[in-house]
Amino acid sequence: MKIAQAVRYYVFMLGRRFMLFLIALSLAAQLAPLKNPPAGPTQPIPYSHRQHLALGLECKNCHEMPEPGDDMGLPATAKCMTCHTSIKKDSPSIQKLAQFDKDGQPVPWVRVYHLPDFVDFSHKVHLTKAKATCENCHGPVRDRDVIRKEMDTSMAGCMDCHRAHDASVACNYCHDPR
Repeated sequence: MKIAQAVRYYVFMLGRRFMLFLIALSLAAQLAPLKNPPAGPTQPIPYSHRQHLALGLECKNCHEMPEPGDDMGLPATAKCMTCHTSIKKDSPSIQKLAQFDKDGQPVPWVRVYHLPDFVDFSHKVHLTKAKATCENCHGPVRDRDVIRKEMDTSMAGCMDCHRAHDASVACNYCHDPR
């Protein structure tokens, strides 16, 4: 009987250590900095944030924040065409943009940053209450011709930022209770 109990105990401890190892491995993967960010996705139309922001545009000029402020929108083709009816109108990329506008279709941009559905994130809260900037989460977009994921938006990355700015790291701060 004692041998059976000892075997069950060692199997239990081995299983527990294995689970702790898997958790540690998972956390280590999340904490890894993005030293070599992947290339940005191929977009349907080339767009340089560097070039447009150098003209004096700000993020909020193109990325509107409709209420309740959770998401930032992507610009409508009509907004782009306010300038591009005369600027670079013969460019194949601008002609493609003009066709999307004529057809009343949005440009099918490929998103670079994604958060899981179970994360409650509000751009409005981060930009107004927390005084975050776009660069805090998206990196130096102002310097980029091509956007790629450069910043760690994993749970660990968000929690590190919350700790650095004395924001709550309680689970229900960002996740709905189950």
